[in-house]
Amino acid sequence: MPRLIVTRPAKEGVRWVSDLQGRGLQACALPLICIEPPLETEPLNQAIEKLASYAAVMFVSANAVSGFAHACMQSGHPCMAVLSPRARAWSPGPGTTRALKESGWPDSSIDAPDSHALQFDSESLWEQVQHQATPGQRVLIVRGADAKGQIAGRDWLAARLREAGVHVEEVAAYRRAPPVLDEAQRGLAESAVSDGSIWLFSSSEAISNLRLVLPGQNWAVARALATHERIAHSARQAGFGIVKQVRPTLDDVAASIESFA
Repeated sequence: MPRLIVTRPAKEGVRWVSDLQGRGLQACALPLICIEPPLETEPLNQAIEKLASYAAVMFVSANAVSGFAHACMQSGHPCMAVLSPRARAWSPGPGTTRALKESGWPDSSIDAPDSHALQFDSESLWEQVQHQATPGQRVLIVRGADAKGQIAGRDWLAARLREAGVHVEEVAAYRRAPPVLDEAQRGLAESAVSDGSIWLFSSSEAISNLRLVLPGQNWAVARALATHERIAHSARQAGFGIVKQVRPTLDDVAASIESFA
């Protein structure tokens, strides 16, 4: 059975590796995105203080949930859902939904794509929540910033909301930075180029960071699983020889690994 290289940020990667190994699969973590606190915390604190004014809060990822929940605790609010008991929490996928539940947000107040959706993204989420978009209401989008602290990421959902007359505010709860690989991690990355390993990508940014840490590398014999068509496209553009698209669930990833064997 081929080895899977899990490139998610460290906290998520550890959970994925543990779950995959629990299924008898070979998996190891190689985080290609570092999650760090935002450079500026005042915008985040201001959003927390007026959380009750939002009809919904959209969290782009589990890291957005974790960063926001941590900021709430730092502000003296142990459970962020208590600050906005009537607000809906919007999640683009299972990982974010799990993080929301673990943070104390009630199941009945969480909206997310159907568990059988072909994709877990903003488009699938919009199918579930577009009926909630009412002109004049306010929605907060909690997302990440780039290494320089600038809010970064897709603005597709924000655009749809604004078209519906919704007032959208965005705040960064964390910052994404390129990884600094130690000797062992660099050795793992170099060997996984051609030893039959399968790279699991859940972000195009992870692919870009991999190319930064291994500049000039030929990826023609490398194999990859990508959890979205945009990510698969990025992997092919990077030169990966075999790229398969897979839903970001353990069952689908496990089945896809077996198809490579």
